[in-house]
Amino acid sequence: MTDIIPDEKAYGSSEESSSQQVEVFERPTGLKGFYYNPYTQVVMLGFVCFLCPGMFNALTGLGGGGQVDAKTAANANCTLYSTFAFFSFFTGSVNNMLGSRLTLVLGTWGYSLYTASFLAVNIHPGAGDFVTTAGAILGICASLLWTAQGSLMLAYPTEAQKGRFIGIFWAIFNLGAVVGASVSFGTNFNSEAGGVGNGTYIGFLVLTLIGVCVPFFMADPNKMIRTDGTKVARVQHPTWKHEFYSLYVALRTDPLILLLFPMFFASNYFYTWQFDDYNAALFNIRTRSLNNLVYWSSQIFGSIAIGFVLDTPRLRRRVRAFSGWAILLAMVFGVHGWAYHYQKSYTRATATATMDLSDKGYAAYCWLMIFYGLLDAMWQTTAYWLMGAMSNDPAKLAVFTGFYKSIQSAGAAGIWRADAIKLPFMNIFASTWALTAAGLVIALPMVYMRVRDSSEDDDQIYERKAEVLDIKPA
Repeated sequence: MTDIIPDEKAYGSSEESSSQQVEVFERPTGLKGFYYNPYTQVVMLGFVCFLCPGMFNALTGLGGGGQVDAKTAANANCTLYSTFAFFSFFTGSVNNMLGSRLTLVLGTWGYSLYTASFLAVNIHPGAGDFVTTAGAILGICASLLWTAQGSLMLAYPTEAQKGRFIGIFWAIFNLGAVVGASVSFGTNFNSEAGGVGNGTYIGFLVLTLIGVCVPFFMADPNKMIRTDGTKVARVQHPTWKHEFYSLYVALRTDPLILLLFPMFFASNYFYTWQFDDYNAALFNIRTRSLNNLVYWSSQIFGSIAIGFVLDTPRLRRRVRAFSGWAILLAMVFGVHGWAYHYQKSYTRATATATMDLSDKGYAAYCWLMIFYGLLDAMWQTTAYWLMGAMSNDPAKLAVFTGFYKSIQSAGAAGIWRADAIKLPFMNIFASTWALTAAGLVIALPMVYMRVRDSSEDDDQIYERKAEVLDIKPA
């Protein structure tokens, strides 16, 4: 049974869309209704990333992948993000052709391979090339996983729920890194060595293998109905030629997405300094593990907090967008100003990874990691929210998230390579601070000109522009 209701009833705010009508479907009830509930599906999606990227983050957060020599991990991250950057420009189209569940499955197995490579190098120290190769393969897999994830996470919620859904997902995802960091901290608590033991890698490997299975149990997106009764837009499957051309069409019809590219570029750039040039450079392994634990724990609170700001019903969406931007700007300058106080006291030549959690003065260093975790979660959540504010169409969102992950990875590949060739710590830190600040400043015109109180009108403008450009399925 379906009804026709005014769009303002479904989405609740925009006067511009009040004259439009949308079809409303009756939602299933009982156990089936629970399974097909968008909240259930975003929780399942969160657990896919809890078990795969979450374990990867726990491994990376140790600094150097938990190894004594961080060079192997830095080179692996460089190849990982290089392949990620290249393939992410096309994975939005791949996702639309294969479907999100299959795309998720193809994306998960690379995390198991990558984790296994570190176990191999722990057993056979000369297997560094295997880690680098596994990193390249993971880059391809991760580009598939994150594009499918972004499309689903932004397509399932209503207008009023997008920030909340992003916050829920981000909290579950980062809980994976918290669990992984807890495993590492527990297994290495009594260790004074510079790297982790085999047990840590085996634990991570088992968890990532479980993550490969979860997408098989997720619902078909074409059968999903949002909580307001509106169906998730069905993704059409034209030819490969048309799908790749959609990348060009997205830029032609929505060029303001270009103003978010510097923000995308910065979104994984800052990890290098945080994990390798701060955590791995100054602390022993058990303290690195604790820093890793509090970093990812704080991300849960950061994502939920900024999600509430971006979705508060007391403010119009444009006001929420500017509020989120202002919070990020304050965090960027406050946290990096604090970090500069520490960075100016050591270099690559003078840093010794000997500070222990029992040392006097350690608490302040730990709090810096907590605030970096808050900043990271707020940054990523806001970037996704801004893309979601531009459209509700899953196909278009898949292209946007493909851009996001590709450009994000290009920035990460470059800075991880800079770290591998031993660029001075201060240079990496200064470029990180400058890039995050510039990314926000450049994004501001897009927020001003493009964020409206509803995405529905934007999708219609997008379709009309496509018609003017004579973009038709091939």
